[in-house]
Amino acid sequence: MPKTLLKATNIAHTFEYLLFENVNFDLKEQESIAIVGRSGSGKSTLLHIFSSFIEPNIGEVELLEKELYALKEEKIEEIRRNKLGIIFQAHYLFKGMKAIENLEIATLLSSQSIEDKLLEELEIKETMEQKIGELSGGQQQRVSIARVLSKKPKIIFADEPTGNLDKETANLVMKVLLDYIKEKNAGLVLVTHDESMAKLCNKSYRLENRRLEETKSKDN
Repeated sequence: MPKTLLKATNIAHTFEYLLFENVNFDLKEQESIAIVGRSGSGKSTLLHIFSSFIEPNIGEVELLEKELYALKEEKIEEIRRNKLGIIFQAHYLFKGMKAIENLEIATLLSSQSIEDKLLEELEIKETMEQKIGELSGGQQQRVSIARVLSKKPKIIFADEPTGNLDKETANLVMKVLLDYIKEKNAGLVLVTHDESMAKLCNKSYRLENRRLEETKSKDN
């Protein structure tokens, strides 16, 4: 029986206005879930709530069987560092350093190793000795994804990971992410504007009119 990795109950959050309310969500091992919606609907904010960066105004988030926002900040940081993989829209790579050095920093902090197989699957093995500033935007995005997966996270939170990639490379990246969660018994929460990417996931939700509603499911 797959374990529940993430469970959110009655989440509501407001900035200058109410973004969403009554959000209930759960993610199990080997499960991939996409969240789609128009710009400004709160998708990224919801992802940040799930991934420990923003505490919701109302509701609870249970992450890896712990009530996330009841924990001390040091414990949250430990979970974030060792159990979560977060793919941001911005790469946050050190451009003056080599690609391999960017990966080594992440694995050093998490006491993991870099797998040649992963670099080959993402088609970036030959770029490892190049500086980040010398790589194309698509190559930089794949390096940032390799950096996240090299940590061996239990949950991957991905904010538009294929948004700036061509269709072929986007499909390659999605295959790597989906294969990873099956092999490692992990889970994936994907925020995307791309309906074709969302359809590759087990479940898809739409954030609209302040509500998160399941739209389609896919048996893998």
